[in-house]
Amino acid sequence: MSGSRLPLLPPRQVPWQLKPLDSADTSLRYDQFGRMVMTIRHDVLRGLSPDMLAWWFANIGGDMEIDGQTFNKYLVWHPIDHIKWELVRTGPDGKIGPGAVFRIVEAFNADMDLYVDIRDLVIRLGPDGFTLVQRRLGIEVARLNHDFAAVTGGASYFSTLTIGTSMPVVRRILNPLLHRFVFTERMGRAWLRHNVEEVGALEHIVPRIYPGRQN
Repeated sequence: MSGSRLPLLPPRQVPWQLKPLDSADTSLRYDQFGRMVMTIRHDVLRGLSPDMLAWWFANIGGDMEIDGQTFNKYLVWHPIDHIKWELVRTGPDGKIGPGAVFRIVEAFNADMDLYVDIRDLVIRLGPDGFTLVQRRLGIEVARLNHDFAAVTGGASYFSTLTIGTSMPVVRRILNPLLHRFVFTERMGRAWLRHNVEEVGALEHIVPRIYPGRQN
């Protein structure tokens, strides 16, 4: 976490509507290790492919043009909640891929009580999906999996966010603290909505900038 909070930004005006929460199948539960587990089976992303989704995460930085105006890609991705994305470290090949570290700053539902400023390690990026891990003192405390597959009409997209550790002994102390003070159940439910909205927006964003597919 960063020492000082960045402020919310003015909403960006985009020519599409955010998908509603009920467009996806969502759940929040606790597993056998006491970890909070949120899952989302998103609505099919029409006109997208797993390769296009992998390309997006490998090219998430920089700007794009919408109706003659220039916007930061990350800020457009969620035009209300997103505050900042930063590439803290590249992968060993000098690109965004396994080994890269992202800084992600956002406030779910544009609520500063639901603010996060995190640094996540990329451990998977390809046509099968994208995985970020957060560790503290060497202990994995969060994992976000996005799994992609080609389906009729586009791509399927399944997200799983797990908050907590499975380590014996440590989990009994750490997990309740995480869920009370760091990532609460209220934050988890707000994240479900946030992620449904940002993933749904990819139908409108990626085709505009994907090589050879600009609109």
